[in-house]
Amino acid sequence: MKIISTFAAILLCATPALAADKRVFRIDSLIATQKGGEITIQVKGAVQSGGWSKPRLHVMRSDGRVMTVEFLATPPPPEMTVIEGLVPVVAKAQFRGHPASVHVQADANEIASQVLR
Repeated sequence: MKIISTFAAILLCATPALAADKRVFRIDSLIATQKGGEITIQVKGAVQSGGWSKPRLHVMRSDGRVMTVEFLATPPPPEMTVIEGLVPVVAKAQFRGHPASVHVQADANEIASQVLR
């Protein structure tokens, strides 16, 4: 048993850690529309450096009236050389539901919008 746990520890140390998604720096615009039973959310924002990837929207909660969403992206690895400055990011996603409004959160701000029908 001790050999297995030692091997697992060595394996974990040898593989690079996967970067966890983090909230983008800010949100610049939000559009939420509904067609049928699906809601489409389009968000534009910015991160504070280059190298960010996979921007996405993650539903935190939805109570039927308000859908709360996080604007996330994967930050660059620490050893990567990146430009410093605001870099635009865009995410679009579709979810099922009939909320009256959408609330999107970023690191520096948050924006709410009524759903256009």
